[in-house]
Amino acid sequence: MIVRNWRESDLAVLHAINEAAVPGVGTLTRQALDRLVRDVSAATLVAEIDGRPVGFVLCMLEGLDYGSLNYKWISERYARFAYVDRVAVAEDQRGKRLGEALYEAVFTRFAGERDVLLAEVNLAPPNPGSLRFHKRQNFKECGERWEVEGKKGVVYLVRAMQ
Repeated sequence: MIVRNWRESDLAVLHAINEAAVPGVGTLTRQALDRLVRDVSAATLVAEIDGRPVGFVLCMLEGLDYGSLNYKWISERYARFAYVDRVAVAEDQRGKRLGEALYEAVFTRFAGERDVLLAEVNLAPPNPGSLRFHKRQNFKECGERWEVEGKKGVVYLVRAMQ
């Protein structure tokens, strides 16, 4: 397995991986994902096995005009950050530590450039696997936001860059 920068030829597969991971990540049209990868993200890193993309992480930095409520919440509280907007792994590749490898690549990419790495995990609908994963990666809870009390909410997680 290698982790590398995204390529134009990856976009259809990344979209399929993203959509298969809903509701753990938000659904996006292919056009919206393409725009995020090409025009918004500071880094989109791809996990590849045998020449096939099997996962990705899309990371953003501060200072964007980006409509995500999660990004806005983070921007109001942190000055210099990297933010994992989404991480997704193909269903047949889960449990193989690809998420860990993708996060390590993000830490390496932004070490010394940003103070913290932030992410969010769904509380409702619940995503306990992702919460356990982030806690194993030494993320700490730093806040919550609810759109619909008890029905749609996230917990924000932060980890110091090292």
